[in-house]
Amino acid sequence: MRLTALEEERLLIFTAAELARRHRSAGMPLNAPEAVALICDAMFESARAGATYAEIDRAGRGAVRADECLEGVPTLVDEVRLEVLMDEGTRLIVLLHPMGRPDGQVGLAHGGLAPGEVIPGDGPPPDRPDRSTKRVRVLNNSERTIRVSSHYPFHRVNQRLEFDREAAQGYRLDVPAGASQKWSPGEEHEVDLVAYGGSVGGDGSAGDDGSSGDTDDHG
Repeated sequence: MRLTALEEERLLIFTAAELARRHRSAGMPLNAPEAVALICDAMFESARAGATYAEIDRAGRGAVRADECLEGVPTLVDEVRLEVLMDEGTRLIVLLHPMGRPDGQVGLAHGGLAPGEVIPGDGPPPDRPDRSTKRVRVLNNSERTIRVSSHYPFHRVNQRLEFDREAAQGYRLDVPAGASQKWSPGEEHEVDLVAYGGSVGGDGSAGDDGSSGDTDDHG
């Protein structure tokens, strides 16, 4: 049996939703992935039955109640996006606050903070330690867009990017953590690199084992 990527995703969501239903039947409060799985499963089933856009929207909103979830889950799950196959083709369904808007009481047991809320500290951000920097010109010689994430060892990026790799040993992109740079097919531009902090492995990347968890993303 051959399944498309969409069909494989459907089976994965169904499995997660079945587990969530079992937990809910046992009286266990749902976590965020379980709530999302139930919402998506309900929308998929509604679309499969030939429902309209509005009916699919209602099915998703009626799948999970806020009081069936762990504290803070309705705040975390503030938006659900799902592509469903309808009679007229594939449609994107977007649910904002599918379990209702928070009533202002979420997170009171934790000092009034919602899960994942970021509270900035006082004062300016700390200065970055002085590290060696350099600029290199990079050409994308492939037919696809190539992205490189912030902390990936730059000399190890996709081989279709042409530049002085020896000069990039021990360096990464000089961009904020989590950011990335992209090159469209045939595009060439300069980027700033910054030396890794800490010890540098034998292959020029950070860490005692010379490894990095980031990978470059082929768009």
